[in-house]
Amino acid sequence: MATIITDYRLNDILEFKKEHPCGSNKWKVIRTGVDMKLECVGCKRVVMIARVELNKKIKKIIREE
Repeated sequence: MATIITDYRLNDILEFKKEHPCGSNKWKVIRTGVDMKLECVGCKRVVMIARVELNKKIKKIIREE
């Protein structure tokens, strides 16, 4: 089984495949590790999600250089 490990950095914006109930599908990374802490760009809701689950939900990474 191949494991996809993506390099997530603090303050990256992740675009999800599905929308959050507030209407936004963009999330900001505020903590990395085995579990990721994300903040919704639209409503500022903070959630913790396992990295394995996160890899399935992401459409693309928007990185601020």
